Amino acid sequence: MIEPELERERAPWHPVRLRVDDDLRRSRLTVGIRLLLAVPHLVWLLLWSYAMFPLALFLWLAALFAGRLEEDAHRLVGRWVRYHVHLNAYLYLLANPYPRFFGRLHQYPIDLELEDAEPQRRWTVVFRLVLAIPALIFSGVLGTIVFVVGLLGWFASLALARMPRGLRDLGAYCVRYQAQAWAYSLLLTPRYPSLAGGTTGIEPPKTGW
Repeated sequence: MIEPELERERAPWHPVRLRVDDDLRRSRLTVGIRLLLAVPHLVWLLLWSYAMFPLALFLWLAALFAGRLEEDAHRLVGRWVRYHVHLNAYLYLLANPYPRFFGRLHQYPIDLELEDAEPQRRWTVVFRLVLAIPALIFSGVLGTIVFVVGLLGWFASLALARMPRGLRDLGAYCVRYQAQAWAYSLLLTPRYPSLAGGTTGIEPPKTGW
């Protein structure tokens, strides 16, 4: 069996990484009513998304002229993408704690690490949504898979008070790719989503937030 540290070293580096620090234990009580408990988060996500998408157009224009996102904008969009990761991890039983509402780093067992903003080629900014279409389509397919993972995990967690590792890791893979697809589409990174990589993420570089 390959040790996690060795697996991380062999994984291809990507500026958008998933970090998994989950012990697989699940509370039967919160599993049973997980969807009900998530309602406040779903409402908050809807409101935040209504504000984010008009802002995304402005940020696209700004990045087109500047050749990059400003750090404050990068941080704001990054929190929105990270919040998706936290909420999806909770909804689909990839983690157990109740998530917080602002997508901050190091506040959830399934976490998203992002590199700082970097220069991007303007022609890729112009055609970013077109370039992202294949990744977004595949992300939708993975959305169906992670839904099945959550459904199977719901029964398993109620019976065992644990999430099977294979299901957790498969769900985390789907969530990681979805986060990279969003990050690429919203100009957080010029790096295309990667099909490679494990559920424990990769060794983080010295910088990032």
